[in-house]
Amino acid sequence: MLEQVIVFTIAMAFLITVLLSPIFIPFLRRLKFGQSIREEGPKSHQKKSGTPTMGGIMILLSLIATTIVMTNKFSEPTVQTYLLLFVTIGYGLLGFLDDFIKVVMKRNLGLTSKQKLFGQLMIAFIFYFVYQQNDFSTELRIPGIDFTFDLGWGYILLMIFMLVGGSNAVNLTDGLDGLLAGTAAIAFGAYAVLAWNQSQYDIAIFSVAVVGAVLGFLVFNAHPAKVFMGDTGSLALGGAIATVAILTKLEILLVIIGGVFVIETLSVIIQVISFKTTGKRVFKMSPLHHHYELVGWSEWRVVVTFWAVGLLFAMLGIYIEVWI
Repeated sequence: MLEQVIVFTIAMAFLITVLLSPIFIPFLRRLKFGQSIREEGPKSHQKKSGTPTMGGIMILLSLIATTIVMTNKFSEPTVQTYLLLFVTIGYGLLGFLDDFIKVVMKRNLGLTSKQKLFGQLMIAFIFYFVYQQNDFSTELRIPGIDFTFDLGWGYILLMIFMLVGGSNAVNLTDGLDGLLAGTAAIAFGAYAVLAWNQSQYDIAIFSVAVVGAVLGFLVFNAHPAKVFMGDTGSLALGGAIATVAILTKLEILLVIIGGVFVIETLSVIIQVISFKTTGKRVFKMSPLHHHYELVGWSEWRVVVTFWAVGLLFAMLGIYIEVWI
């Protein structure tokens, strides 16, 4: 029965996204909600200028509708369900505002870094307030050795770091056609397995709803992309996967399961530190996926390679939690 729920959930989310896309993409094009390509980016990306963005709206509509329908039909909506939806919608709205400023108001950088950080922090604080009011655990468990220790009030710092850092890390990964959609599907799929293993079926349903939604989006986002998800999608997915990690008490495993996101972020940090301290760049361009493009790899080769690395990280995370 539960296996059927998972299959139905993925199928429903996938179909909603696929059916919405032929309607929504032309609508975005008519509104001239096209992507602006940064001049300092790879020259090959300039031809993508004008491709409809803010496609993350389709992902959000699909996963929200699927989660609500499937949890009400086959499970019971819990506080965890509402927290997942709150963070996902909250970060999605923040990303939507960022995208709107970029494409409508023609400010290529969108929200300032301080404005975006303020919004991320507000959502994180509200999340923690509800989390605390419901007496959820503030313990941190070391996977593989089953050792836990209580962080107490320090847990809010970890939570904020995960939500803000996770959303930004996933946002940085959204730079090539299909790259984020594929790696997100893999990471959420891994957490769906682990949530299922914990009998947290509401979280598992949410996670597979995300998998179905992003796979449906991938049909139109694979190279050459007909639509980009924009910050609307990437910030929402980043906040969502951090929330899933927190609610399943698998916070540390996010570093492994989300290994691609971590590597992409580290490449940016290393590049900035190196250039500011030595005047030299470690990579031809950061995030890392652009480095491989400039080395001569095709966009599709970079994407598939990163998918494969993401899959290995996801399998390693599942192995550590389930079999060690």
